[in-house]
Amino acid sequence: MGRLHMLAAAVAGALLAGPALAGATFDAVKAKGFIQCGVNLGLYGFSAPDDKGNWSGLDVDVCRAVAAAVFGDASKVKFTPLSAQQRLPALQSGEVDLLARNTTWTLTRDTANGLDFTTPDYYDGQGFMVAKKLGVRSAKDLNGATVCVLPGTTTEQNLADYFRANKMSFKPVVIEKNEELNSAFFSGRCDALSSDASQLAGIRAGQAANPDDWMILPELISKEPLSPAVRQGDPQWTDVVRWSQYAMVYAEEKGLTSASVDAALKSPDPDVQRLLGVTAGNGKALGVDEKWAYAIIKQVGSYGESFERNVGKGSRLKLERGLNALYTHGGLMYAMPPR
Repeated sequence: MGRLHMLAAAVAGALLAGPALAGATFDAVKAKGFIQCGVNLGLYGFSAPDDKGNWSGLDVDVCRAVAAAVFGDASKVKFTPLSAQQRLPALQSGEVDLLARNTTWTLTRDTANGLDFTTPDYYDGQGFMVAKKLGVRSAKDLNGATVCVLPGTTTEQNLADYFRANKMSFKPVVIEKNEELNSAFFSGRCDALSSDASQLAGIRAGQAANPDDWMILPELISKEPLSPAVRQGDPQWTDVVRWSQYAMVYAEEKGLTSASVDAALKSPDPDVQRLLGVTAGNGKALGVDEKWAYAIIKQVGSYGESFERNVGKGSRLKLERGLNALYTHGGLMYAMPPR
C-alpha cells in the first residue's frame, strides 16, 4: 500500500510539474515554423482576404492567437481556404494543422470523424435570410418556399428537420460552392437562404449590392456552437489551441486589452500575473514560452476586441454580443482559470 501511495504521488507530481508530452502536430508545427490554418473561402467578419490577400476575421484571430502562443509572433500563419465539403477531410488528412472555419461542434464530428473541438469562438444558430420585398416576417411563412442551402452541412439536415416538424414543405436548391449558392439567392432563384445567422449577416454585408434590401428572420432553428477543431491524438496541441482561446476570453474578463497589457504586467492580481507569465509555470505546462498569453493579448487582443472589430459594432455586421457576451453579462463566454 505504501508503494502504491508513493507511485500515485510521483505520477501526480510529474503531471503537475512537467509539460505535456509533445505530439506529432505540435512537433511538426514547431519544426516548419508556422501554422497551416484552414479557414472559410471568404466570409466577411470570420475569415476573408482583402484585395491584397491579407486575411482577417474572428476565426482568423484564433489562428493568429495560436501562432503568437507557439512562436511569439501572430504572423506565423498560412491560410488554406476550404469549402464546407473540404474542411473536415483537410484536417483529417493533415493538410491543415488547425481548422478555424465556422464549424459546428457535433457529437459525430467529435467522435466518428476523429476530431477534437477546442472551445466555441462563436455561439450561433441557424436562420433564414429573405428579400424584404417578399413580405415574409417569420420562418413559419416559408411553407412551399425554395431554399438555398449548402450540401454536406448541419444546415441541410436542420432544414429538413425543421420543415418536417412544422408540417411544412420546401424545395431545396443545393449548390456546393458558396459564391454560386449566394449568387443564386441574390438573383432570385431561391425565396430564402438558410445558414448560421452570423454567416447570413456576413453574406449580406459582404456580397449584397444593397444590404438593406435583405432581412434575417427572427427565428433560430438550431444550436450551432462554432468551434475550432484539431485532430485527435495530440493533447498538447489541443491544449495550446484551447488555452490560446481562453487567454483572449480571460483577458476580456480581467479588462485587459492590447493597449493596456503592458501596464498589467505590474498588476497585483495573482491570476493576471500567472496569465502574463510574470509568475512562471503556465508556459512550461503548455510547452511554450512563459509570455505566450502576453503575446496573444498584445498582438491579437482580447476576445472582446476581436469580436467588436470583426463582427460587432465596429464592423459592417454590427452583431450584438448576445450569447457571445461574457458570462458576467448574460452570455456564454467563460474562460477556465489560468492556474
